Amino acid sequence: MKQWKDQRCAWLALYLVEGLGNVGGKNLLERFGAPNAIFSAGPADLARVDGVNPKAIESILRGRLALDPEKELAKLERCGARILTYGDEAYPSVLKEIHDPPILLFMRGKGIPAGLPFVAVVGSRNATHYGLKASERVGFGLGQSGVGVVSGMARGIDAAAHWGCLRGGGHTVGVLGTGIDVIYPRENERLFESVRDRGTIVSEFPPGTPPEPRNFPIRNRIISGMSKGVVVVEATKRSGSLITAGMALEQGREVFAVPGSIDSFKSTGTHSLLKQGARLVENSDDVLEELSMSSRSTPAQDPCRKETPPQWEMDEIEQRVFDILGVYPLHIDEIVRISKLDAGRILGVLLRLELEGMVDQLPGKMFVKGRDS
Repeated sequence: MKQWKDQRCAWLALYLVEGLGNVGGKNLLERFGAPNAIFSAGPADLARVDGVNPKAIESILRGRLALDPEKELAKLERCGARILTYGDEAYPSVLKEIHDPPILLFMRGKGIPAGLPFVAVVGSRNATHYGLKASERVGFGLGQSGVGVVSGMARGIDAAAHWGCLRGGGHTVGVLGTGIDVIYPRENERLFESVRDRGTIVSEFPPGTPPEPRNFPIRNRIISGMSKGVVVVEATKRSGSLITAGMALEQGREVFAVPGSIDSFKSTGTHSLLKQGARLVENSDDVLEELSMSSRSTPAQDPCRKETPPQWEMDEIEQRVFDILGVYPLHIDEIVRISKLDAGRILGVLLRLELEGMVDQLPGKMFVKGRDS
């Protein structure tokens, strides 16, 4: 088998061996020490390694690789990515603890800080306003306390957690279910750029890999594997976030869940986790306390709260309308019905509250208490 002068190509070659999984790759590395040594080994020595099937042995001996390592390395360099291998000192030690750690990760952005503890925050892609607000607050609190946040760069809860951590001054890691050069969903392009510039983006899939459904459960084990605990903010009973929670339990990680409304279908999964013994989370302090982590500094200002109280006093009608609203959206017709006030007057009050940042208007004439309230 060919020997690679560029160690990055050697690692890519091992990664691209047909029929070789992560467990077999890890065992080969622990037995032989380096990729080139593996490719120099004889069939008898290879066969003694657990998790390496005959197809993988044949592929190693005959040089059957899924892709050309040198071409893949060129693709990585063109998009500003690099390789983090199982043998690198910078490879997260906590990720090595899982059964099937990736033998290499493609990476963009800053390096993953050595020794920094991480917590995963995951949940629904089609989140409610309540879920988004809760996720951002948890992410913010963890970030400003010196704890990193890991999530999957998806829309909804994942994106809110990443943004919250960045706004809290923390380091966030986005784990992709696509190639390192594929932004998915496209609406998260600004988030992708922000995480790349201020945090880390990783993927175990080759450059150009599209967002295939089967990839996302695979990447979920990395999200939980990098973390000391997993917080599920909002999820149905069939959500992929529950798969991540299950992987976390198998990996010996703590599982947390944020409760929601008993009327919300989006919270049935999180409530199920709570019934099974997941730790209830109202804010980041609950996570920090359970994992025996402490804040690194004086907490920064919560992005969901005003820096100063409103410079005006609500009159009786404004207060009545404001008290009707909550974190779950209400339609204008429902607000009119509850308040028993004229619709025109209600709209005027809502407009003023919205201008003051006390109310947010959502599509479809839906209203909620604002992020600043």
